[in-house]
Amino acid sequence: MAKTILTVDDSASIRQMVKFTLSKEGYNIIEACDGKDALSKVGSASIDMVVTDLNMPNMDGITLIRELRKLPKFKFIPIIMLTTESQDSKKAEGKSAGATGWIVKPFKPEQLITVTKKVLR
Repeated sequence: MAKTILTVDDSASIRQMVKFTLSKEGYNIIEACDGKDALSKVGSASIDMVVTDLNMPNMDGITLIRELRKLPKFKFIPIIMLTTESQDSKKAEGKSAGATGWIVKPFKPEQLITVTKKVLR
């Protein structure tokens, strides 16, 4: 059965690129435009991985990760930050919130595929 990935980004073009890249690999994609939208979609869905931006309106990626990690079904789900931020302090904040990995934009599709396959074994 295909794995389902939630992609969270306020940029429609980034969501489309993530969806296009991962759909070709056989993954199902659910899209959300910010952290609040993402939280509204996770209740009913069975999600195997989350790819989230950091800087978004309404709820940023770090807050989203903290909120997801409070939910029992997201305790061990891989969460990848996909962001323009590359400072070590931001990465440390993401890691302490519960991020599994960090990819800096602009990203290469192969990089996203490699990380996804590694964390979804």
